[in-house]
Amino acid sequence: MLDSGGICLFRFQAFSRMSYFIGIFGAAFVLGMVFNAAPGPIFAESIRRSLTGGFDAAFRVQIGSLVGDATWAVLGLAGVGILLQADMLKVPVGLAGAGYLGWLAWDSWSEATKASRDAKRSDDRSTAPKNADSRSETGSVTAADSAGAFRSGMVLSLSNPQNVAFWAALGSAFGSLGISQPTSTDYTVFFSGFMIASVVWCYICAAAISRLFSGRSAAWHIWTYRLCALAFAYLALGTAREAVSLLLG
Repeated sequence: MLDSGGICLFRFQAFSRMSYFIGIFGAAFVLGMVFNAAPGPIFAESIRRSLTGGFDAAFRVQIGSLVGDATWAVLGLAGVGILLQADMLKVPVGLAGAGYLGWLAWDSWSEATKASRDAKRSDDRSTAPKNADSRSETGSVTAADSAGAFRSGMVLSLSNPQNVAFWAALGSAFGSLGISQPTSTDYTVFFSGFMIASVVWCYICAAAISRLFSGRSAAWHIWTYRLCALAFAYLALGTAREAVSLLLG
């Protein structure tokens, strides 16, 4: 049996170990919130999808993005950080991301054009049967948007070169915590903190976007689509320029 001194030492060691892991978890949680809160393509796509799908569509985009985040996190934590820093990986990921962002810009602008045409047609409609058809048509569009929202968030996250850079630099994050040789347990705690923060942010972001953007007038939808298109185009050009600069050296 342990004497009183041994029990106190055991409790002190257990408390120190717990404080150590709480520090890693807390740092990962804060870092996850900051990382997810940064404006970017996921945020713009969540706004675009919420115009017709509300909270559900925005939340699906956010959850879909976690697939990409988790994929890059596992690769980074698995010890392939040096590989993630290689330009041979950043260039194709960047070009793929730029291409998808360009397509989203075109699609968002097309949605603005379609919404403008629908708004003009609705001004000419006055009979009840036509309004009923319009409601059912809107419902089918919302269902289609919700079905593709998860996939869109996943593709955006997987093709985001910023995710590659973030997880490639994971070693410096542990270094700032005073951990020179992190163990598998340290990585697990860090990953858990980051992903829990990401899930919490999914709810916060989707709720805020749904509150601000869904259920608005047709004119609001049209201009929001156009602003999203411009944001996607800007991000696409920036991503493509960075990828080309890496390619040319």
